[in-house]
Amino acid sequence: MRKTILILMAIIASLTAMAQQEKGPKWLSDAVFYQIYPSSYMDTDGNGIGDLPGITQKLDYIKSIGVNAIWLNPIFESGWFDGGYDVIDYYKVDPRFGTNSDLVKLVNESHKRGIKVCLDLVAGHTSSECAWFKASAEKDPNGRYSDYFIWLDNISDFEKHEIEERKKEPDPAASTRGRYVEANAPRAKYYEKNFFECQPALNYGFANPDPNHPWEQDVNAPGPQAVRREMRNIMSFWFDKGVDGFRVDMAPSLVKNDPDKKAVSLLWNEMREWKDKNYPECVLISEWSDPAVAIPAGFNIDFMIHFGIKGYPSMFFARNTPWGRWEKYDYCYFDRSGKGSISEFIDNFTKAYTATKAKGYIAIPSSNHDYQRPNVADRNTIDQLKVAMTFFLTMPGVPFIYYGDEIAMKYQMDLPGKEGSNDRAGTRTPMQWANNPTAGFSTCAPEKLYFPVDTENGKLTVETQENDKNSMLNFVRQLTALRHASRALGNDGDWQLLSDVNKPYPMVYQRKSGDETYVIALNPSSKKVAASLSLGPAQPVMVSGKANVSKNKITLHAFTATIYKVNQK
Repeated sequence: MRKTILILMAIIASLTAMAQQEKGPKWLSDAVFYQIYPSSYMDTDGNGIGDLPGITQKLDYIKSIGVNAIWLNPIFESGWFDGGYDVIDYYKVDPRFGTNSDLVKLVNESHKRGIKVCLDLVAGHTSSECAWFKASAEKDPNGRYSDYFIWLDNISDFEKHEIEERKKEPDPAASTRGRYVEANAPRAKYYEKNFFECQPALNYGFANPDPNHPWEQDVNAPGPQAVRREMRNIMSFWFDKGVDGFRVDMAPSLVKNDPDKKAVSLLWNEMREWKDKNYPECVLISEWSDPAVAIPAGFNIDFMIHFGIKGYPSMFFARNTPWGRWEKYDYCYFDRSGKGSISEFIDNFTKAYTATKAKGYIAIPSSNHDYQRPNVADRNTIDQLKVAMTFFLTMPGVPFIYYGDEIAMKYQMDLPGKEGSNDRAGTRTPMQWANNPTAGFSTCAPEKLYFPVDTENGKLTVETQENDKNSMLNFVRQLTALRHASRALGNDGDWQLLSDVNKPYPMVYQRKSGDETYVIALNPSSKKVAASLSLGPAQPVMVSGKANVSKNKITLHAFTATIYKVNQK
């Protein structure tokens, strides 16, 4: 009997290990990420722009937040037309940030503190200043880089019209209009771009090449296969230096004419198989925002953000904010009015979560470099923002805290764009360390800062919040500590909505693992709200605001977030 039990236990352990390996390395099950926009984190050379030594200098602070992984926005040599997403050299750190040795030191020092480091991989395009692109533009069609890009001499009348219309815009180079760029290079008259004119698309081939279009190469043609090898070489180069993974920019964009994404999914599955064989402890994170497609395609983590499957905007983007102005709803859920809805988010998140929870992780970030922070417009008090942060740090999957959200840094409206930021400038402002004219970010003159700071007279700084037990910073630390200490609240714990989707305030959901259960209740509105629930005996673990719980009812006052541990019978 004992032998049978031992065999069953071994089988269960083996199946559990296999399931975890499918999701990724074991460290992902407890990962809490911190996203850093390097130009804006810490400046050590006084030029007003952040650098890698600055991040290394702040690693003890980063660890103190309770995060154990970092994602850095692009740090490779760039033309800086699009915030680093126009890469000139994938094997070289941009001089504004330091050197390759500075990056290796950052990785090594992070690892000493138990922190993983992931980089940004711009896999779909390069800068037009990239040596590969310049070589491919030469007349010889048989050079090493000739087929790294998509060149053609003839385009449709519609695409010619798009080019002419783009020329009429105030800044044609900053326009995303059209598919092709007129280059008049020795190689051909036009090339295909991925986003801006300066971002020529790398050639991963076409899923359904048109035989009448000789430039549309099959995905298995030599050029597209060479580009895949180059991407593996880039990843290997940095993995071998200790980097722990990559977040892949515009991950579904690689293969052209691929409407069902089957070809690009196959590409990433091949990349995942290669990675798992050679670098099993490293991870791939996709900017896809369709987890039910991205995770089966081979990614360990996919975001649910401002595009792709719907739900994030209706939760967080108010209509009077830059990312909410084009939405169809009248109110977002995390709004003081109490007139929002959770149905779109719950419907799409539930479907994605159910489809992927055994295969990978969904990430719902607090914000990122591409859209506004939680502190924006009328959502601007610490009690409101604590409710939002409770949501971000108690949902399943892998949390991502965008730098500065842990101190409630605000999205600054109407800043002038820089390096392709446009409206995104307000979310890329310098990290606010101290109450001085440069917020402790740099020794430069305030007018030399990468972007301006707004500390609200020092309130929104690390220095002030460190010594305030009720600060956002210390609240976030409590949340991450609780998450790390609990299997149920962790990345793999089960999730279930308990409240009525048609009565969205309060939002109440359960996290469960084995015999451990927590219930989270959120009221981001300015009104007192209640839900009829039978929680059973429950102990409040964290409360921000004021709440009352009876046997069959939970009542939350304005701007309240609560976490209860349910006592098992």
